[in-house]
Amino acid sequence: MANHKSALKRSRQTIVRTERNTALKSRIKTLRKKTLAAVEGGDKEVATTTSRELNSAVDKAAKKHIFHANKAANIKSKTSKAISKMS
Repeated sequence: MANHKSALKRSRQTIVRTERNTALKSRIKTLRKKTLAAVEGGDKEVATTTSRELNSAVDKAAKKHIFHANKAANIKSKTSKAISKMS
């Protein structure tokens, strides 16, 4: 357990940030699954709308350094590639 005031504050901040980051990562995973499910189902309209939401969420995560920029690019690239294979 932390003994100093600053260490206690750091501990609180870590808990809050971890929860926030976990929520964003979970949202990205869900959107990615929805997009790929729509691609497999052949529903191009749903795939493109969820893809747009996914790209936005991934960009925000990369901006906040939750994901590395290359990982964000990789996720976006793979989903767009899957959507383009539909047509």
